[in-house]
Parts: sequence; C-alpha cells; structure tokens
Amino acid sequence: MTVSTPLHLAVALDGAGWHPAAWRDEGARPAELFTAGYWAGLVAEAERGTLDLVTLEDSLGPQSAAFHRPDDRTDQVRGSLDAVLLAARLAPLTRHIGLVPTANVTHTEPFHLSLAVATLDFAAGGRAGWRPQISSRAADAAHFGRRTTPALTDEEARDPERIAARLRPLFDEAADVVEVVRRLWDSWEDDAEIRDAATGRFLDRARIHHVDFTGPHFGVRGPSVTPRPPQGQPVVASLAHASVPYAFAARASDVVFVTPHDRPGTTAVLAEVAAAAAAEGRDRTARPLRVLADLLVVLDPVPGAAARRLARLDERAGAPLASDAEIFAGTPDELADLLLDRHAAGLDGFRLRPAVLPRDLTAVTRGLVPALRRRAAFRTAYDSGTLRGLLGLTRPESRYARAR
Repeated sequence: MTVSTPLHLAVALDGAGWHPAAWRDEGARPAELFTAGYWAGLVAEAERGTLDLVTLEDSLGPQSAAFHRPDDRTDQVRGSLDAVLLAARLAPLTRHIGLVPTANVTHTEPFHLSLAVATLDFAAGGRAGWRPQISSRAADAAHFGRRTTPALTDEEARDPERIAARLRPLFDEAADVVEVVRRLWDSWEDDAEIRDAATGRFLDRARIHHVDFTGPHFGVRGPSVTPRPPQGQPVVASLAHASVPYAFAARASDVVFVTPHDRPGTTAVLAEVAAAAAAEGRDRTARPLRVLADLLVVLDPVPGAAARRLARLDERAGAPLASDAEIFAGTPDELADLLLDRHAAGLDGFRLRPAVLPRDLTAVTRGLVPALRRRAAFRTAYDSGTLRGLLGLTRPESRYARAR
C-alpha cells in the first residue's frame, strides 16, 4: 500500500528497556547503562533506521514500580543520566535524527530550561526537542525544599482522569513554563547578531527583547543569554493520557504522545485531542499538532517467539508486564500492519518503546522499517536537516520581529 500522508516514527529510550526485567535479558548490557558509548550506540542504530526522533527519559528520583511514589526495590534498574546533558553529548555524534530529552518543569527554572534546550539545538544543528514533565511524585519536592506538591493516593493513581484533576495546578504551571521558554527563544531576533568587525558592531541591540512575563507562578524579564536557536523554536513534545494533559498539549506542544490500546480507542483519543485544540482556539492548519501513539514492543521475526520471550521476561519480573501504553508482541510485519491500520485512523505516527535494549530497537530498525518500506510507507533517507522539517513543521518567525 502507499501512504498518502507521511508516517512519523520515534523510539523512546529508557535504561535497559521498558520491561522491568529487561536488564536480565540475553543481549542486554546493564554494565554499560551509565556510559556514553551505550547511548551513542542506541541513537546511531535509531538513526540507521531513519527514524524521526528519539526521546530520552528522565526524572527527579530513582525509577519506581509505582509512578506516583518511590519504592525500595533492588531487582529492577534504578538510576539514570541527566537527559538534556546526555542529548548534548549525543548531538555531535549524529547527523539527522531528532533528540528530545525529558526535563522537569515543576522544580526547574524556565530561564535555565530555555538556555539548555537552545544550546542543545545549536549543538545538534537544529535537531533538538524537549519534553516538559511535571512532578507527579510529591517526594520529588524534598530534593529542593522550596515547595510541596500534591501527593497522589494509590486509588487516584489507578485512574488517569483523577490523576490529571489532582495535578491540574502543575499542568497550568507547566503551560506557563513552556510559554516563557518560547518567548525567551524568540527574544533574540534571527538577525540580532551583526558580527561586523570593521564597524565593531557585534549586536543590534534593537533586535534583542525583554519578554516581561508575569504570571501566578513566576515572573521572567529576559532576554535570553543564548541567541535564537537554529530551529527558531525547538520542538516541544508532551505525553497525555487524560483531558487535562490533552488541554496542555493543545496549548503548549508541537507533538503529543498518546496511549490508546486499540483502534476504537485511537479514534476516541484523536477526537479528544481535536476537542482540546478547538477549546484552546488552536488552528491546527496554521499551527499543527502532531499526534503519535505510544506502543511498547517485543519483536521477533519468528511467529510466536516474541510472545514466548515476553512470557520469560514476565516470569523473571515476577508479574505480567503492565503499561500505560498498548503492549505488542509479534513479528515486525505484523507490527507494520497494525501501525498502518492505526495511521489510516488518523494518527500521524508512533513512538515505540522497546521492551529490551538494544534487542527490540534493532528489531525496529532492521525488521519493522524494511517492512514499512516494502509497503512504500516510510522514508528511505532523511529529507530534512532539522527536526521541525522531519515533522513537517515550519520554522516560525520571532514574535518580537513581527511586533517591531
């Protein structure tokens, strides 16, 4: 089949993989998790498959089996590298693929976030993105001592809508953070740097602007320290499971990762995203919002082998795999059929979560991608030098240039 609209494909990298027992799988490399070479190899493999982007997970505390509170388990991977710093290390080792680290917005100053992501965009030559993440664990606040945040109960944590309602103030604050960061990226116009040695003028000061943001959570005067990033606005991505984060995505994001579990669920989620955009007054023609569905994948070219491997992983973990995203265990060809069916339902693409790294990532790049190409459904080479270009997003003009 021929796909009429581009299919976007991302991969989410996290530790040894998205299965709790991934680090014990044959081929996993747990001794290398905190080395640059491990991550460089993963991103190089993703780029080999011409994927749009990789995301890098992060948090303000060790991983936990319960996302809303810490645990004391020692049988699962714990500990991680700073995602933004890791992405900056990977940037010069790659040429085409987008790099989208996660960064906390509840306990991090927006001014610092704007500089970090802008710097990453310079390091990557226009391939940076950023996933703002709120602190869903009240325990994170103890690392900083400046505030408290809502503590979710176990009952609330089982219902995405109750989670979202409880954490609504943090999503409202996160939207302000993104707005400030975007203003700071715009605070230097594209031609603010003159660099004329003959006249001694390095800057045109009239093209550098205060952002003068004042809101209920903070105030930021600006301008940025860093000139406008190569993309103008690096890509902002978010993960959404319920109405409040859908509203956040409609207000603040360029890409939203969603978690439907079947085709009817896909249709329902797309309708919710569209309704949130309409409520926000967002014109998705002028300002697109790409919708990518998350799937946790276990892949093997031999029919039935992926399901057997998943069962072995579950046995080692002591419980069946549970995930907010749909879990797929099968062959790359079967996954290709599923993706194209969901793409036909209206999704722009998918963010795949490999159960085991590097095993399931390699199955994506060397099994799934060729299967999609045989169906004329995925690129054979990169066609843009920026992440915005890969996603079909135009480079926006600075808002202050328009106002001047």
